[in-house]
Amino acid sequence: MALQEQRDIALIDDLRAQPAETPWLEFKVNQAEPQRIGLLISALSNSARLEGKETAFLVWGIEDGTHDVVSTSFDPSTMTVGNQVFEFWLRQKLSPAPAVNFRTVEHPEGRLVLLEIPAPTMAPVSFEGVQYIRVGSATPRLSDDAERYAALIEKMRPYSWEVGVALNFVLPEDVLSLLNYESYFALTKQPIPEGSTRILEMMGADRLIQEDVGGRWNILNLGAILFAKDLRDFNSSLERKAIRFVKYDGASRASTVTHRQDGRMGYATGFEGLLKYLNGLLPTNEHIGQALREVRPLFPELSLRELVANALIHQDMTISGSGPQIELFDDRIEITNPGSPLVAPDRMVDLPPRSRNESLASLMRRMGMCEEQGSGLDKVFTEVEFYQLPAPLLKDSNNSMQVVMYGPRTFAEMSRDERVRACYWHTVLKFMAGDRMKNSSLCERLGVDQKNASMVSGVISKALKVGYIKVADDAHPKAGYHPIWA
Repeated sequence: MALQEQRDIALIDDLRAQPAETPWLEFKVNQAEPQRIGLLISALSNSARLEGKETAFLVWGIEDGTHDVVSTSFDPSTMTVGNQVFEFWLRQKLSPAPAVNFRTVEHPEGRLVLLEIPAPTMAPVSFEGVQYIRVGSATPRLSDDAERYAALIEKMRPYSWEVGVALNFVLPEDVLSLLNYESYFALTKQPIPEGSTRILEMMGADRLIQEDVGGRWNILNLGAILFAKDLRDFNSSLERKAIRFVKYDGASRASTVTHRQDGRMGYATGFEGLLKYLNGLLPTNEHIGQALREVRPLFPELSLRELVANALIHQDMTISGSGPQIELFDDRIEITNPGSPLVAPDRMVDLPPRSRNESLASLMRRMGMCEEQGSGLDKVFTEVEFYQLPAPLLKDSNNSMQVVMYGPRTFAEMSRDERVRACYWHTVLKFMAGDRMKNSSLCERLGVDQKNASMVSGVISKALKVGYIKVADDAHPKAGYHPIWA
C-alpha cells in the first residue's frame, strides 16, 4: 500500500474518532451538488483558521452521527458542471482558491472520497464572491457575523511560513534520521533525553515537528530549514532556500568564479561550517599597529556573522525559487536575501527590527547564532567604524534586501556618496549613544588628520544638503549634528 494511501486511511479513522462533526470537519455520503460543495469549502476553510487549524476536511462515504463507513458513489474526477470539469469550475468560483485535493480512498470498510481544504492565510475564502462560515450545522454568510469576521481576520495576521508542513506522515525513526536532533540539543544547550519519544516531544514543543495521524509526525518548515541534514530530502521550495555562496576572482560578476557552494544542510546545522568556510576565503589586509604589523581579514568576522544571520532571519520565505546568497569579490562582499525589508534601510539601526519569521528569529537568537533583538546592526556599524571601513550599503531593490560591506579604503579612495553615507551612519551611532556628530568625531571616523578638517566639513555640508543630517541646536550650529529624523 502506498504511503499516501496509508496516511489517508489513518487520517480518516482519526477524523471518525471525533465525537461529532466540528466547524472544520463535515461528513457526507453521496452529496454531489456543485453549489453546495463550493459553499462548504468556503465555510470549512474559514472555520478551520478561526479554530486554529491548518486544514479542514470533507469526507464522503461516512454516515453522520455514527461515523460508520458506508461507501460513496460520488466521483469528482468524472463530474462536470455544464461543459466544464468540476474541479476546474470549482477553482474559478473560489477566491482566493485554496489548493483543494480530492482523493479516492479505498478504506478497508468501503470506498471513500477525502477532500483536504487548507485554511486561508491572507484573506477569507469566498465562493461566488461570498464568504461563508460554519456555525453548528449552518453555513451563514461571514458578513452577517461581524464578531466572527473580526476574529478570523485577527487569526490570519500571525500566520507564518514556519508552521507550514515540509513533510508529513513521517515515521518517528525517520524524523530522527532526516533532522539533526543532536545539533538541536547542542545549540539549545539541553541534554539529549533518553528515548526517541521524549526527543520528539521536546522538538515538538519548539514547533520543529508536530504529531500527525497514525502515530506519525509532520516535519514543519521551521524544523526542516534549521535542522535538515539534507534539504534535498524535502520539497523543491525548501531546497531552494539553501544558502548559496559564490567567490569571484575580481571586482565584478564578469570575473572568473573560483568557488561556489550551494548549501544542503539546515541553517542551524550548517551555520558554523558556512562561516568557517567563508572566513577561510576572505582576503586579508595588513594593518600597521603602534608596534606590530598584523594581518586581518578584509571584513570583520563578527559583522559578517551578524549580517549572514540577518539575511536568514528577515528573508521572505514565501518567495519561491530563491534563497539567501553571499557573493565575495576582491573589494567587497554582498549578502542578499529575498523580500523587501519591513523597515526602511536608513532606519534599520535605530528602529526595532521587524521579522516575517518570528519563530525562526527567536530560536536562532536562543541558539546564539546572532545578537539579541535590536542589537545586531548597530554592532555591525560600530565595528565597521572601529576598523575605519567604508559604511555598509543597505539596499532595497527588486523585491530583495542587499547589504554590501566594503574592504578598507582611504578617504581619498572613497567616492563622495560613500563619504556622505559614512557621515550619516556615524551621526546615527552618535545620536543613539546620546551624543552629537561633530567635525572632529567625523575626522576620526574617516581617518582624516585634524589639519585637513576642511575636507570633512565638505562632507558634512553635502550630508546637510541632501537631507541626511541636521543641526542639533539651531541656536548653536557648531555644537553638532543629529540624523534628519531625530
